[in-house]
Amino acid sequence: MKGIIGKKLGMTQVFEESGRRVSVTALQAGPCMVTGLRSQEKDGYSAVQLGFGRRSHRRVSKAVKGHLRASGLEDAPPLTMREIRLAEDGEMKVGETIGVDIFEPGEYVDVSGRSKGRGFQGVVKRYNFGGGRASHGGGWMRRPGSIGMCVNPGKIYKGRKMPGRMGGVRRTSQSLRVVAVRPQENVMLVEGSVPGASGGLVLIRQAVKR
Repeated sequence: MKGIIGKKLGMTQVFEESGRRVSVTALQAGPCMVTGLRSQEKDGYSAVQLGFGRRSHRRVSKAVKGHLRASGLEDAPPLTMREIRLAEDGEMKVGETIGVDIFEPGEYVDVSGRSKGRGFQGVVKRYNFGGGRASHGGGWMRRPGSIGMCVNPGKIYKGRKMPGRMGGVRRTSQSLRVVAVRPQENVMLVEGSVPGASGGLVLIRQAVKR
């Protein structure tokens, strides 16, 4: 399993050699610094912790600064850090830099991000309900309708689809084909859409179903 942290730049389109037009999402992938390692012997699992971006050292705690001292990022802490599970203990070292060149065109990746927040929404928009009729005295066009029974069970079942907060949750787009990799710009193009708004952080990992 290999992966990298990045940022969604936006969508565009490219043309393949066959002339086929492909809708792609541009992702800034890395460079990421290895800020920590997990091993089977010490931690019980294998993983690598990566840091992406930069932020002021005044905005992190002393505990985080102490953790980053081994990687040399104490004065320039990363914007975010994520762990990526590995099948076995890797040969990477703390302080090493990982770039977008770990992926190649033609590979498939899973991209995880936080979806756009839509605020409080009704059931028609949130769950695609049909709503009530618009004629003959309906009066409940966008309402959910009956949600339970009075006597038995005398309650609303847990998990009932009702109005509520929509979006703003972690989502993963699976098996996206890597169309192009540009190491000089730390940019990769993947076919299809990616969760979240432009500028949002994403986690790019090797596809688990390919």
